[in-house]
Amino acid sequence: MKTAAIITAAGAGVRMGGDRVKQFMDLGGRPLLAVTVERFDLSPDIEGIILVAPPGKVEYCREGIVKKYDFAKVEKVVAGGDRRQDSVRLGLEATEGHYPLVLIHDGVRPFVPTDLISRIVKATHQYRAVIPALTARETIKEANQAGLVVKTHDRRTLWVVQTPQAFRYEDLLEAHRRAREENWEEMTDDALLMERIGIPVNIIEGSEENIKITTPQDLELARFLIGRMPKVPKMR
Repeated sequence: MKTAAIITAAGAGVRMGGDRVKQFMDLGGRPLLAVTVERFDLSPDIEGIILVAPPGKVEYCREGIVKKYDFAKVEKVVAGGDRRQDSVRLGLEATEGHYPLVLIHDGVRPFVPTDLISRIVKATHQYRAVIPALTARETIKEANQAGLVVKTHDRRTLWVVQTPQAFRYEDLLEAHRRAREENWEEMTDDALLMERIGIPVNIIEGSEENIKITTPQDLELARFLIGRMPKVPKMR
């Protein structure tokens, strides 16, 4: 199926601190977001990219990221909404239905391996919704508001979810339509939307490299990692 990536980068990054949002912070001499976009621009499984930027930063993303780094697959840069799910919906609408399969990816996951993108796309030949995840490695406890443990979960059944998450365009569009009409609370990921409308979601093994940059410590780790990575030549 013809496939597009919708890269969401409209968040404020409040946990990072500082006066610059995390997706534009320096990572190996480039904005972090440019490192993320490059992974999809180089992927043979992706034919188009929609970049969802913070309101007020659309022109910067067009000129300072897409044009500057020659990302040929980026078709549109659109402004995001107040919530993540609003930003995804706006990115989805920007595809205008030209792509039967869409991958939704966090703009602050810059190290997504191209082989993971390939495995996700391949899995959609069999499943309508596919997400990457890693098994929980530590004991997970549930506590009440007073901080008292109420339950210890079996970590063998628990997964730490990543992006990109892949869905049929029509499925995701319908899920977002219902979310707006029925005023669903903020959805933490798009797989939850699929669950709400009754579409089974299949998990495939994610990647340890596919970290999300949320805190200053995450950014320091990312800078260490990118310093050890070989330069990938750009091929067209």
